[in-house]
Amino acid sequence: VQLQACGRGLVQAGGSVRLSCAASGRALSNYGLGWFRQGPGKEREIVALISRSGGFRDYGDSVKGRFTISRDKSTVYLQMNSLKPEDTAVYYCAAKSNAISSGIYYNIHDYGTWGQGTQVTVSS
Repeated sequence: VQLQACGRGLVQAGGSVRLSCAASGRALSNYGLGWFRQGPGKEREIVALISRSGGFRDYGDSVKGRFTISRDKSTVYLQMNSLKPEDTAVYYCAAKSNAISSGIYYNIHDYGTWGQGTQVTVSS
């Protein structure tokens, strides 16, 4: 499977952006999915994770209550509200194959397929 992220944005603080990441080659029904980000001079970090079933989600502490991850058969989404300048980063979608239905995968190295990254810039 290949992942293609869309939705790069330049937005003011307090605004919203919706990212999407579409699969080509096969459906995502057997994959656990996640969004990660890497800010300037920072390590890549978890933003949001969702199970193969879609019934389980978890978020990085800095985005809880502001971001929402969702998925359908071939796309994973990240709705980002109340954006802050510290949310500025390159955002990556990723997929983990052979996921169990309820599994949430926190180890970045579990994800074997990555999108190309999309820049989100939040101005103050």
